[in-house]
Amino acid sequence: MYQLVQSQKFSCSSEDMWNFISTPLNLNKITPSYMKFKILNAPLPEKMYEGMMIHYTVRPVLGIPVQWATEITHIKEGEYFVDEQRIGPFALWHHEHHLKPITGGFEMTDIVSYKPPFGFIGRIANFLFVKRQLNTIFNYRYEMLHKLFNENPQV
Repeated sequence: MYQLVQSQKFSCSSEDMWNFISTPLNLNKITPSYMKFKILNAPLPEKMYEGMMIHYTVRPVLGIPVQWATEITHIKEGEYFVDEQRIGPFALWHHEHHLKPITGGFEMTDIVSYKPPFGFIGRIANFLFVKRQLNTIFNYRYEMLHKLFNENPQV
């Protein structure tokens, strides 16, 4: 199993950020356009809830469509939520989103624990391109959230 951890500091209201990240339709705003992210079970409710399933397609590699379904498994309003893959390209996908108050603002941390499929072949794929692809996606999210919420690097 592998883990990707990314933290980002903000000086805006954590309530504003929570409202943004807990709205499933905003996923499209923080996903690179080349992935052609498309939610399949729209219309979705405005806010997520525990047990909510989100079905979508993405095209992460060579434009090949991949079906994905995630379930929102845990929520603590304003503090964290967890989504887990139920259908998709990974043998395991567990994504935690945390908001934590800090002096002058708050810190948001993503923790993705994942396991590629196909055992040894999956480990090679992770080394060759999966890890790099995930870093690219999360770096894009970092930049988009920075633009949307005016991150303050001094926080």
